[in-house]
Amino acid sequence: MAQKLPKMKMFIDTYVPVTTCNLRCHYCYITQKRLFSKKLPSFKYSPETVSKAVLQERFGGVCHFNICGGGETLLPPQMTDYIRVILEQGHYVMVVTNGTVAKRFDEILRLPEELLIRLGFKFSYHYSELKKKGLMKLFFRNIQKVREAGCSFSLELIPCDEAIPLIEEIMQLSKEKVGAPCHVTIARDDASPIRDKPILSQLSRKDYENTWNVFDSEMFSYKLSIFGEKRKEFCYAGAWSAYLNLGTGNIQQCYCNFSRKWNLFEDTQKPVKRIPIGRQCSQPHCYNGHAFLTLGIIPEHKSISYDRIRNRVTSGGDEWLNPEMKAFLSQKLKDANTEYSSVQKFWHNLRYSFLIRSLKGLRWK
Repeated sequence: MAQKLPKMKMFIDTYVPVTTCNLRCHYCYITQKRLFSKKLPSFKYSPETVSKAVLQERFGGVCHFNICGGGETLLPPQMTDYIRVILEQGHYVMVVTNGTVAKRFDEILRLPEELLIRLGFKFSYHYSELKKKGLMKLFFRNIQKVREAGCSFSLELIPCDEAIPLIEEIMQLSKEKVGAPCHVTIARDDASPIRDKPILSQLSRKDYENTWNVFDSEMFSYKLSIFGEKRKEFCYAGAWSAYLNLGTGNIQQCYCNFSRKWNLFEDTQKPVKRIPIGRQCSQPHCYNGHAFLTLGIIPEHKSISYDRIRNRVTSGGDEWLNPEMKAFLSQKLKDANTEYSSVQKFWHNLRYSFLIRSLKGLRWK
C-alpha cells in the first residue's frame, strides 16, 4: 500500500555560508557585491546536532528544505552529511547547485533510495561559463546521474543581455539533454543603489519579457508578474516559513526580519518560534516569491502551485519531478496550518508595529 503523502508544515529556506565558486558569472550577486572568498566555510554545529534540531516534532510536521549557498552549495564536503540527516528526519529537500561538483553528487547518490525520492536538485544553467570552462558535458552527466537515481531535478537559466544571441542554442541543448526547454528566472541588479532592486538588464521591461518568453517558462512569467509589486497582505513568513543559516544555526522570519535573533541548533529541546511578519514586510517586493508565494505564504494571494515552477514534461512524456516530489510541492502551506482570525491579525499587527518602532534601525545582516 502506498504511503500517504504528508502535508507540508513549513518551508525552510536554508542558506549555506559558502562564497566560494568555481564559476564567475557576472550576474551573480556574490560577484556584483565582490563577496567571493577562496576559503570554504566552517559549520558551528555537527550533522548529528542538526539531525536532532530538525526533528518533525519541533516543527509540527514535515518541512520542505531549500538549500542554497552564496557560492556553489556543494563545494563544502560536509554538505553530503547535512543533506542526509535532514532527509533521514522525513523532510523533502531541494538543493541549488551549478551542477559541476561530480564528487559530491557521487557521494549523495549513494544514499538509500527511500531518501533520494525526497531529494531534488535545482541545476543553475550557467551556459556561457560552462561552455567557456569546458564543463558542459560534466554538467549534463551529473543531471543524468540524478535522474537515474530517482531524484527530482529542475533546470533554470538566469537571463542576461549577453546571452540573448545564444538563446536558440541554449534552448536546443536543453531540449536535447533533458527533453524540454530550461526554465527562466529573473536576475536582480543587487549592485544598484535603487532600493527596489531593478531587473538586471538594459532592455525595457516589455522587451525583456518578449525576449525571454520564448522559453515558455511558468517560472519566468510568474516571477515577472510579481516583480516590483509590494506585498501588503498578511504574510505568514516566520510562522509557516523560516530563513535558516546552516553554518551558524541562526534562524529568522524571512529576508526581512523583525523578531529577535535566536538559534535553532543551540538547544534542540526548545520549540520552534513561529512569529509571522504579518503586514510589516520591509522589502520592496517578494523577490523569491516564486517559492514563498506559490507555496501559499499569503493565502489570499492566488498563484500557480510551486511544482509548476520547477517541473517540465519532456518530449518523451517523462517529468523532471518524480511523482512524490511533484505531489508534495503542489501543496499549499495553509493545508497544514491554521490561519489567524481577523481579530488575531489586527492585534498581531498592532503589537508588531510597536516592536518594530522599539527596534528601529535593527536589521539582520
